Amino acid sequence: MARRTKKASSVGRFGPRYGVKIRRRILEVERVRKAPSTCPQCQGPNVRRESSGIWRCRRCGLTFAGGAYKPVVTTSVKREVAPAAEVAAEPEELEKPGRKAEKKPTGGA
Repeated sequence: MARRTKKASSVGRFGPRYGVKIRRRILEVERVRKAPSTCPQCQGPNVRRESSGIWRCRRCGLTFAGGAYKPVVTTSVKREVAPAAEVAAEPEELEKPGRKAEKKPTGGA
C-alpha cells in the first residue's frame, strides 16, 4: 500500500526551500508563539502577541514586555540583564552629593 504524505503545517508555505532543519525550527517557534498563554494579572489564557516582545491580555487589557516568542522571559536572560542594569547604575552612585565635579581644562589657547 502507498505511504501517505505528511500534512503540511504552517511551514508548508515554504515548500521544499530552506531545508528541513530550518523549517522545523520555524515550526517550533511558531507553535510556541501562537500557543495560549496565561496573563500574569488575571490568570486568564488570553494573552496575544502584539509585536516582538510586547504581549497583551485580551481579557483585562494588561500590556507587558516578555520574550520575542514567549511571554515569559527565561531565567538565563534575566541573569544577563541584571548585571547590565547594575553596571548602568554604578556611575550615578560614584558621584557624591556634597562634592562638585572637577572641570577638565579645555585644549584652548
